[in-house]
Parts: sequence; structure tokens; C-alpha cells
Amino acid sequence: MATHGHSDDGTDFAHPLPVWLLLTVFFALVFLTIITVAQSNLNLGSYDIAVVMLIATMKAALVGAFFMHLAYDKPFNVIVFLSSFVFVALFVIITLSDSKLTSPSFEPKFDEPATGELER
Repeated sequence: MATHGHSDDGTDFAHPLPVWLLLTVFFALVFLTIITVAQSNLNLGSYDIAVVMLIATMKAALVGAFFMHLAYDKPFNVIVFLSSFVFVALFVIITLSDSKLTSPSFEPKFDEPATGELER
């Protein structure tokens, strides 16, 4: 029967990771999550989003590198994966800059009817 490119001797899994490395990455992710929760109690002003995005990027890099095995994969796959983050970052940056340029706050503005002009 066809084996679909897999061998029976268990060597088809190219890069098993040691348990200590997986646990280290896990505890790093837990630590970064604790930092994210602690950061929510700080008032950093306009830097809040930058700090949260930096922590989220570090967590995504750890997950991608070790749990998705990108650290041991072909460089082309890493380039494709990282380019998706670049495009998402550009989308977020352009959206935030456009919202900052069009309005100083996100509170709705209601136009008051002109008084005296409707009575004529």
C-alpha cells in the first residue's frame, strides 16, 4: 500500500524538540501573559497600544519559532510567515494613523441646528 512519503521507522518527524525547551517556551509565554495583565493596570498614555503589540509580537514569535517549528524550517517559509506580520502591522499602522488624522477623539459629534435661521 502507498505510504504517502512517510517512512515506518519513525524518522519522518524531522526535528523533535526536547521537553526542557518546550517547557522553557511555555513558561516564557506564561510570563509574558502575566506582564500583559499587569500592564493593563498601568497608565502609559499613548504608549499602551505599542507595549501591548510588542508583547503580543514576542509571544507570536515564540509560538511560531518553536511550536510551529519555524526555527527549524526552510527560510522561505519563515519569510512568508513574517511577511504576513509585516502586512498586518502596516494595516494597523495605516488604520490608526488615519483615525488620528481625521478626528482627535472617537467621541461622536452632534451638529446643533442653527438657531434663528429656521424661524424666517
